[in-house]
Amino acid sequence: VQLQASGGGLVQAGGSLRLSCAASGRTFSNYAMGWFRQAPGKEREFVASINWNGVMTRYTGSVKGRFTISRDNAKNTVYLQMNSLKPEDTAVYYCAAEGVKFGPGSLASREYDYWGQGTLVTVSS
Repeated sequence: VQLQASGGGLVQAGGSLRLSCAASGRTFSNYAMGWFRQAPGKEREFVASINWNGVMTRYTGSVKGRFTISRDNAKNTVYLQMNSLKPEDTAVYYCAAEGVKFGPGSLASREYDYWGQGTLVTVSS
């Protein structure tokens, strides 16, 4: 699976962005999808994940109620809607595909098989 993330940019605190991740190469619906992020000087961390048909999702605590992950299997795309952005959300955001048909996607980055190139989100205060 090839993954192409887009939608990052510079936004003021309290603003919104929607990230997209377009997949190609294999059957998209065979994969759970995840979003991770890596801030400068920090390790990559889990943000959100979604199962193959979008019914199950999971979020890290710091983004619950602010971020929403969704997918459109007809468009081979997963989204991350980010609202009420905070400066601490500043990071490079990566999408990833996990080759598992069931379950909402793993919290651990090592479980994911394919990764996109990342898109930078900068939130100014």
